[in-house]
Amino acid sequence: MIKVGEFNLLRVKKEADFGVYLEGVDQEILLPTRFVPEGTKVGDELKVFLYHDSENRLIATTQEPYGVVGDIVSLKAVSTTRQGAFLDWGLMKDLFVAQSQQLTRMVPGQEYLVKIYIDELTGRLAATEKLDRFLSNEHLTVQEKDLVDLIIYRRTDIGYVVIINNQHTGIIHHNELFRSVETGDKLKGFIRRIRDNKIDVIPGQAGYKRVEDESEKIMRLLAENNGYLPYHDKSTPEEIQEFFGMSKKTFKMTIGTLYKQRKVEFTQTGIKSLED
Repeated sequence: MIKVGEFNLLRVKKEADFGVYLEGVDQEILLPTRFVPEGTKVGDELKVFLYHDSENRLIATTQEPYGVVGDIVSLKAVSTTRQGAFLDWGLMKDLFVAQSQQLTRMVPGQEYLVKIYIDELTGRLAATEKLDRFLSNEHLTVQEKDLVDLIIYRRTDIGYVVIINNQHTGIIHHNELFRSVETGDKLKGFIRRIRDNKIDVIPGQAGYKRVEDESEKIMRLLAENNGYLPYHDKSTPEEIQEFFGMSKKTFKMTIGTLYKQRKVEFTQTGIKSLED
């Protein structure tokens, strides 16, 4: 079974002057010459992405789009018509967004957060800005402490609404976010709390896994600065945030872990690496 808008593993059936034909369920699918890997021969299996060309023919490519069916991604508008707009999604043929699927009229050069889907009427790939109908917290597929994929959705008075695993919505509170973000930014996070199907999330990873990630960062920064950094538990939260991109609480917990592991030592003016 082939899947439009996704990657498929298809066998080369025959060669042609303008490419190779791949075996579909009830049809042959063209992979144009420019996308055929060197040395390809009949019988080989190729990983290809399937979509429809401008003449509504199913076609294959070895190019990788910025997203596949079901993904929510930030894409740049490249042109507009009365019917809608076209977005650059990494393929030769741009992705169409109907006027009815736009929240505001799109402008070339601007980026927009959209979901890639298959239009039921045409069977062709399309995009929409109207994401809320695809997001629901009624039946949750996550639980507290789960590591999840997050997309920044919109800013509110208390924090940022984020899209969780392309399925649910949650909140990162302002006091938990220690970096500047924009709509469409992707990051990892974990579920902090779920109450009445409302989800609070925190960037990074839960517990000691989060400390381990920050430990690697501090050790890298030490190595890049001759094994010494002029920061300690008396440094201000603002100084820590600006240099390390983490809260002072996380910084103190992390260097404490590194100290116990005998990877760093404390001086009167900072921290020093004990690794060569």
